[in-house]
Amino acid sequence: MKTKPTPESAFFSLRALLITLVCAACILTGTLPAFVRSDTSNSFHPARAGLTFAERVAYQRAIEEVYWRHRIWPNGRSDPKPSLDAVMSQAQLENKVTDYLRKSQALEDYWQRPITAQQLQAEMDRMAQHTKSPEVLRELFEALGNDPFVIAECLARPSLADRFVNNFQGLRRHPRLEPHL
Repeated sequence: MKTKPTPESAFFSLRALLITLVCAACILTGTLPAFVRSDTSNSFHPARAGLTFAERVAYQRAIEEVYWRHRIWPNGRSDPKPSLDAVMSQAQLENKVTDYLRKSQALEDYWQRPITAQQLQAEMDRMAQHTKSPEVLRELFEALGNDPFVIAECLARPSLADRFVNNFQGLRRHPRLEPHL
């Protein structure tokens, strides 16, 4: 004897299917849906595919454009402020990206201290909370498409890599912290 499905049982079946699909999507993507997460606007998602070197250089140029717009041109100079291209070459942009990627890799290979997603998130939070120029930071975020992943990789990573490498190098130069041979 077959029972006729009731509207209530159809609702629960549809609900179970929806929950199953959402859970499957969460497992496949490694993220939670927006209605489950709290404050997703500034979170960094490490599961996303990485950036190419060319993309990093393009984002570095966007960062430098913001900084150059806010750089004050001295009053005593009679010549107009030049464009960013006149003062910074493509090679210099590439060197900046290479430098922070090399430092980041050194942290991982040499000191066994890779920069983590949590550290990148904490650095973005620190920048947002302690900036002395919120309008410049807002422009930087906009120049990076307000994309938390890009902000983490192209603004927070260079800052952390530089700070961490300098800290580790300072420790190695300190005579009391050097190993006795």
